[in-house]
Amino acid sequence: DPQQLELTSTSKRKLRRFIVIDEVVDKLYGSRVREYFEENDVHHKILSLPTTEETKSMDLVLNILQEVQDFSIDRRAEPIIAIGGGVCLDIVGLAASLYRRRTPYIRVPTTLLSYVDASVGAKTGVNFLQCKNKLGGYTPPVASFLDRSFIQSIPRRHISNGLGEILKMALMKHKGLFDLLKSHGKYLLDTKFQSCRSSADHEDAARQTTRIAIETMLEELAPNLWEDDLDRLVDFGHLISPELEMRVLPSLMHGEAVNVDMAFMTFVAHTRGLIATEEKEQILQCMRGLELPVWHSGCSWALIKTALRERLKHSGGQLRMPLPTGLGVAEIFNDTSEETLERAYKLWVRD
Repeated sequence: DPQQLELTSTSKRKLRRFIVIDEVVDKLYGSRVREYFEENDVHHKILSLPTTEETKSMDLVLNILQEVQDFSIDRRAEPIIAIGGGVCLDIVGLAASLYRRRTPYIRVPTTLLSYVDASVGAKTGVNFLQCKNKLGGYTPPVASFLDRSFIQSIPRRHISNGLGEILKMALMKHKGLFDLLKSHGKYLLDTKFQSCRSSADHEDAARQTTRIAIETMLEELAPNLWEDDLDRLVDFGHLISPELEMRVLPSLMHGEAVNVDMAFMTFVAHTRGLIATEEKEQILQCMRGLELPVWHSGCSWALIKTALRERLKHSGGQLRMPLPTGLGVAEIFNDTSEETLERAYKLWVRD
């Protein structure tokens, strides 16, 4: 807002910022964050917190809000800044949406998963009663600042975890992205998505992969930001995974649980005759190449049935099941029988 910028630049009041940073990120980058605000003469409060699925609760939101209240921000001119992974961004987004009904906030994702997923869209939320993101709202940030250099400090498994959400968009919407992941997946894992010009073949893989993943995500989310339409291709991998992820915590990360879900749904699509055997094998081979799990012992037939019953409750009485109909193309189905699902499950477990 030019008017607010003018007021800020001419005001005698010192610039102030309230920052919530994940405690692991704080250990790695906290000194540089503090140095940045000090060099720019910004009065700041940095709140370092453990932001994990196990701590993703209203209690943590209330802790943040108590600190915000004590710091006393101007809710129009002093956005709250969240620096961390998807859990951190979700929690801070919800806290900001509740404080004075809506306080602006900024997302700074530091993991690959949050870079391509949580940084995009309007959702905020916390877990409640052992249910993933049961409490939350739709409050988009005023900005998301994306910097791939954060990703170089995260473990290889976390990068693979983020690749699960990128693969989701590839399978639903973009064969070119799927081909990129097939060709460059190991390289992206090895280089931790850092730009590297040592090989012409791999030169732009990190930039292209993240850009296409975000663009395809925005194509889906932007016209339907508040989910007025419940038919969403971005729900692929998210029918079974919320139940599975919460049930087996902390053994599966979010992107891993999503990939287990996608692997099962790939078998469903094949059982329905939507994709050929060769396409099914290409998908599974790509998943393994990205070092993602294609099965988990916790994903029982009973859990699948429970998860799909929950899906029916919250999607207008229809499954709204996104399934690949080829590589990079998909449709949403409401007519998948329990018999088909069980047959697909048995084939999945056998394989």
